[in-house]
Amino acid sequence: MHISQHPTHTLDLRVRELRQLFNSLDPTPFLNKDLDRACEAFIENWALSLPSDCHLHLTIHIEEPTAAKEAGELVADAIHNYYSYKIGLVRGELSQLLRVGRLSLVIGLVFVAAFLLLAEAVTSLIPGPTAKIAHESLTIIGWVAMWRPVQIFLYDWWPLKGRIKVYENLRFARVNVVPA
Repeated sequence: MHISQHPTHTLDLRVRELRQLFNSLDPTPFLNKDLDRACEAFIENWALSLPSDCHLHLTIHIEEPTAAKEAGELVADAIHNYYSYKIGLVRGELSQLLRVGRLSLVIGLVFVAAFLLLAEAVTSLIPGPTAKIAHESLTIIGWVAMWRPVQIFLYDWWPLKGRIKVYENLRFARVNVVPA
């Protein structure tokens, strides 16, 4: 029996003190603190470049040896909590995008139907090449109304799903704090 193993990728972060990892302006308790923006961007850019089925391992090298021993599990929990929070945010963003997509689809369908009917009415009321120009113009305008729902349902949703997958990987990443 062949058991497929997912590769493990390790990111080494080097800091003087643990406070560098977290947003210093965030007043929440340590386990719920936001990551520092630069640290967050560095970790996420690294994770985004990796395959979605890999395992992630963050090793944080800290210059304070006593802090490394005491804070290892606490830092891991704080990072996992942060990415759980980010998953919720992106899921909300995806839900809102799909809601806008559904509303846009209804509006677009009504709009395209109205303009196609108007195009037919113009053709029957105005003879000659002017009617053909008006018909084609109204038809194009009607179909342009479908642009946004098509964009949402074909392209806009899957990058959000990809970010959720990356954040889930980071949420379950193995985190070690070691002395530098």
